[in-house]
Amino acid sequence: MSARIRYTDEPLGRLKVVRDFLPRPRDLVFREEGVKVTIALSKRSVEFFKGEARKHNTQYQRMIRRLLDAYADHHSRPVTTRPARTRAG
Repeated sequence: MSARIRYTDEPLGRLKVVRDFLPRPRDLVFREEGVKVTIALSKRSVEFFKGEARKHNTQYQRMIRRLLDAYADHHSRPVTTRPARTRAG
């Protein structure tokens, strides 16, 4: 049996109101438009994603789709130019 919690009437100190940062439930239920494609992947890649999906209790196709979406998002950003490197010498 667990110990009983005893509450006391002590001052809490300075309190700070924290802005609600959680998304609304309706913002969590979204579905992007999908396009069906046929693609041949290596057996090694599919087995990797199937194993990871089992570990994380999800679908391997969903993991592959999210990976491709992340790749596309990353490479769709505007390219920023880097300053030219100069040689010390």
